[in-house]
Amino acid sequence: MAQIVVVGEGMLEICRAPGAEVSGDWRLGYGGDTLNTAIHLARFGERVRYLTALGDDPFSDELRERWGAEGIDPALILTAPGAMPGLYAISTDAEGDRSFSYWRGESAARQVFALPGSAAALGAAGEADMLIFSLISLAILPEAGREALLGLAASLRAQGKMVAFDGNYRPRLWADAAEARAWRDRAVACCTIGLPTLEDEQAMGESGSAADTARRWQALGGGEVIVKLGADGCLLPDGQILPPPERLRPRDTSGAGDAFNAGYLHARAAGHPPVEAAAAGHRLAGWVVMRPGAVPARAAPDPYTG
Repeated sequence: MAQIVVVGEGMLEICRAPGAEVSGDWRLGYGGDTLNTAIHLARFGERVRYLTALGDDPFSDELRERWGAEGIDPALILTAPGAMPGLYAISTDAEGDRSFSYWRGESAARQVFALPGSAAALGAAGEADMLIFSLISLAILPEAGREALLGLAASLRAQGKMVAFDGNYRPRLWADAAEARAWRDRAVACCTIGLPTLEDEQAMGESGSAADTARRWQALGGGEVIVKLGADGCLLPDGQILPPPERLRPRDTSGAGDAFNAGYLHARAAGHPPVEAAAAGHRLAGWVVMRPGAVPARAAPDPYTG
């Protein structure tokens, strides 16, 4: 079985408990784009390590415990003394579309490549069979950390390993769109599987269709490119659009793209062709959006064993 290393930031998540829209009660959980993908992959039975940093506070202790219970190997979760995890709140509208409020400026994960254990963690990550990271993974890091992450990605690609990059764009994490595009371009050049979302590309000021996005990423060296189109499905590497198996009325779209990534990458790691992998991604994303939270609790029907 492949060893997968996922890099990014896992945060505390607050969202309204089911049925609490009137009372205003909130519940505390956890999430983060690459963390969501890592948990889904672990639920599939993959060997997953999450490369990040947490603090030495009670919330961080609980996150370590809960991620471990999901099957994530904690060996690459470093400790930043005195720091704490980031926090975000989710609000959803009547259509299930979500908006976020963040408190992450001093998150422990920002220090991950500057901590005493970072060199050993990078060495261990360099033995992975698959690396997964996102534009958010880069956005939260200082420049030296970004360089370290891209160096890891380039090294693994040069060894013929699978390197997956998601172009998740959050404008508030960047000085401007031009800065985000510059780092995105460098990351695309290091990946073998590119997972852009058309809406993110347009938000960064890129023009054109999904096909234009695919051509742009391929020209940068992005290898196998799958353009995510939200409810319309995805554009496959062969140019065809694969819609989801059915149109849903989502309860909560949080984490849908992260779930798609997990379903796709799990299937590709098992040797399935892109069209079958994308169908697996759609199935998992469809299961997620019909339940509250970015990573819903496991419940029948279980998409990880069906």
